[in-house]
Amino acid sequence: MNKTSQTQSSAIHSLLSRFNFRLTKKTIGFTSLIVFFALLALGGFWFTGRYKFTNKMPVKITEFSNADYPANPALLSKNYQRYANRKLTILKKDANRFDFVLEPTNSKTAKIIIKNVDLQLLVPKVPEWVKKDKNLELIALIEREWNRQQVSFPANSENIEITGGDGFETENLTEIALSNNCLNAGYWEVALFTKEDNNKSLYYQGWFTFPLGYYKNLFESNNKISYWDYWWQLEHWQEPSHALIKNNLLRTVIDEKSANITFPLDERIISAGEQTRKIRTTLTKNLTIWRDFYNNQREIQFATFRAPGFYQPTQPWNTQYWRIGKFEKGILRNVKPVNNQANLQEIELLFTDTKTGEKNKLLISGFNLQELPKLPIADYAKGLSMPLGIGLPPFIQSYTDLNKKHPDENPYFSLLLDSQNRWLNHHQLGVDGTIMHLDKDNPNLLHLYLLSYERNSLIAHFLVNIQ
Repeated sequence: MNKTSQTQSSAIHSLLSRFNFRLTKKTIGFTSLIVFFALLALGGFWFTGRYKFTNKMPVKITEFSNADYPANPALLSKNYQRYANRKLTILKKDANRFDFVLEPTNSKTAKIIIKNVDLQLLVPKVPEWVKKDKNLELIALIEREWNRQQVSFPANSENIEITGGDGFETENLTEIALSNNCLNAGYWEVALFTKEDNNKSLYYQGWFTFPLGYYKNLFESNNKISYWDYWWQLEHWQEPSHALIKNNLLRTVIDEKSANITFPLDERIISAGEQTRKIRTTLTKNLTIWRDFYNNQREIQFATFRAPGFYQPTQPWNTQYWRIGKFEKGILRNVKPVNNQANLQEIELLFTDTKTGEKNKLLISGFNLQELPKLPIADYAKGLSMPLGIGLPPFIQSYTDLNKKHPDENPYFSLLLDSQNRWLNHHQLGVDGTIMHLDKDNPNLLHLYLLSYERNSLIAHFLVNIQ
């Protein structure tokens, strides 16, 4: 009998001895066997329930009141929570396409269906050229799951059907968003918007767990690999610490030059759009200029984004901005991505860790400088806004654009690496993405911004001379 069985038998013997039972070794062994199979059956029951799927699945949807979620950074409609208490059913139409049916529970609320959605585009899919390296494959998959993908549908889309209710939603619903939240696998969200005072305003928000049986099947169809190869990382936020990244497997360098880049540390922090709304999720006071983020004497904290997908200010997220505490220089390259015949551009920013002296770098690659929008700084939010990772979609995108530009075909990638080209957990550091645009008046000036953890704030503004 092994050590585990002996421990189980001892516990059983002790328990039954209280009731004056006399047990033989044979009885103890038999009882241990029963316990083992009972635990095995319990595990099988849990597994079956967790990954079950049918063609029609009622899914619990969670709705938070204002009291439940006071840190909600969305611009809320005056009709927020007036069309709530919905039920959700997911219908499987074929291997990849699904309907999301929001059912009313009262006569005022409309029935809303998001129809015929190709969920291959919302479940992680690794680019084919990345599969030749396990580290790249893992980074590509977990970054798809750890970064928000919000897909929007206009109310008049062929994918949307609105019926019933008191007329408000049929007349005033302008946009629906379906999101795979930047958390573990399965944490999804649906949001309904209207327009008030010329602003997009949220009037309904619901969180749900996308059935993992569906997720598993879509993952395997997407990637032609077993879900069990990566299920633990996808479902439990396990980071690939110090994974060695082979950039040459992603692109070939054509040429490079030192870039004339300035980082005006004493410039006032710029804020617009999402960053303005998320001021309530920034927990550190007296942040006025970029330099304030890199003061080793200060602790920069944001509200943690936690399951099922909301901000919790009572659980601060600590950052590690000292790891990019001193900007040193930049390099501008022309590159040829492995999946693309066009010559594209790449920027490398080099930093010194102000606590350890380590040399770290941010690599942003696979974009076309000439196709970046030309904007004034005040409109930076309309620039190319992308998360860090490989083969990713933008944070927010229309379903039409998603169908035109599949994430796994995108040559764009961005990574935070140490001096040995090992992957750094940028989420823990506190950088979730970048925004880029050309200057409205100077075509040779590129504006590059770093987005904080959960895009709560900009934390840097680099001015890049691209001549």
